[in-house]
Amino acid sequence: MLIRDRGGAVFNHQGVSRLIAFEQRTRLYQEEKRRIGQVAAQFVESGDMIILDAGTTVVEMTRYRTHATPLTVVTNALNVAAEMAGQPDTQVLLLGGTVNDATFSTLGPMVEQGLGDLVVQKVFLGAQSVENEAGVTDTSMEIAQVKRAMVRTARRVILLADSSKWRRTGFIKVVPYQAIHTVVTDTNLPDAARRAIERHGIELVLV
Repeated sequence: MLIRDRGGAVFNHQGVSRLIAFEQRTRLYQEEKRRIGQVAAQFVESGDMIILDAGTTVVEMTRYRTHATPLTVVTNALNVAAEMAGQPDTQVLLLGGTVNDATFSTLGPMVEQGLGDLVVQKVFLGAQSVENEAGVTDTSMEIAQVKRAMVRTARRVILLADSSKWRRTGFIKVVPYQAIHTVVTDTNLPDAARRAIERHGIELVLV
């Protein structure tokens, strides 16, 4: 019923999930997120223009300095922008919008409009929850709309999500499995989720 957390515990929501506090999410499944971020960074190539979504898994990519430069990073995540700023031969474009303290990111029509003017090679997408039939889901319409805009902008969609995301449920559909090209997750992925990913012909990377 509880997820053990350093210094305490958070409620393990059954059924429809809700977004827990950013600092709490940062402390959950730290090792899995670190491995996912390390492997995901290897997908970045010299000359890429990429989108880094907001989320505690995607931000782990920034801890692994890539030699794939020059590089342009587009993000709505304040922590991602702060981590990437100042890296050699790296241009950071922070999408303007309304700051959301639950996700430490910008959201809203201004973010979506900014994304609509771009074409990028890859988006590294985070998720609150993933379902075997519905695909990526969420409980916030604002977050879902921004994620959809990111997917529309990118030629390749790479989903970064630890295996716990397949044990949660959101009532808002973000994007279906058909929109995803690659999934990077940890080896605790449920068998049913693995079969669903393979059934849709998605590249699966387990770390």
